[in-house]
Amino acid sequence: MEVASEITGGHLQNYTEVPSGCQRIPMRTTEDTSQTLLARPQRADARRNYEKILAAAREAFAEGGESTALEEIARRAGVGIGTLYRHFPNRQALVEALYLDEVDEVCRSAADFADADPWDALNGWFERFIAYLATKRALAHELLNYLERDAQLFQSSRAALFEAGEPLLTRAQAAGVVRSDVEIGEVIQMVMGIAKIPAADPSQTEHILRVALDGLRYRPQP
Repeated sequence: MEVASEITGGHLQNYTEVPSGCQRIPMRTTEDTSQTLLARPQRADARRNYEKILAAAREAFAEGGESTALEEIARRAGVGIGTLYRHFPNRQALVEALYLDEVDEVCRSAADFADADPWDALNGWFERFIAYLATKRALAHELLNYLERDAQLFQSSRAALFEAGEPLLTRAQAAGVVRSDVEIGEVIQMVMGIAKIPAADPSQTEHILRVALDGLRYRPQP
C-alpha cells in the first residue's frame, strides 16, 4: 500500500471502561490536535489494564501482523479476554486505538526537541517519524479492512502530525538554517517516500533520510 494513504485522512472510536461497555469519543479537531489523540480510562486500575493491552498489542502485531488473535493479546497483557473487550469491544477498536497511540507518541515527541538546536531538532523529529512509518504500516493496512482511505481517522492523524512538525520547521527557517521555500507537507511527503524504499538494513534508510534532509539546508544565492 502507499504510505501516503496511511496517514491521509470514519469516525474514531476510543473506549473507556464504563458500566455500559464502550463510549465513543469523537476525534479532536485540528484546533486541539496538539493535545493527546487518545482518551484513556480515568480509574487507575482500568488505565493500567488499558496500557497493558496496548503494549501487548503493539508487541503482538509487530510479530504476527494481521494474524494476531485478540486472545493472544489478552494473554500477553495478563488480563482476561473479558477485560480486553470492556476496553475494546472489537478488533477494529483495538487497532484504531493502537494506531492513534503511535501517532500520539510521534506528535508528543516533538516537545522533546523544544530546547535543541533548530537543525538538530528538525532532524531528530524526522528520524522518529520515519521509524513510525517503517514499523506501523501493518496497522494502517489492517485498518483499511474497516475504513476508507480518506477516513477521518487518517485525516485527523495527518493533521496532528503536520501540527507537531510545523513548529520545528518554522523555527529552523527562522534561524536561517533551512530554506524558506518549503512547507511541512512537502517535507513529510518526502520522508514518507523514503520510508517506502526497500532496504534490508535500517541504517541505509537513515542514511538516505539524512541526505534528503540535508537538501533542506539554507544556502545563500551566489
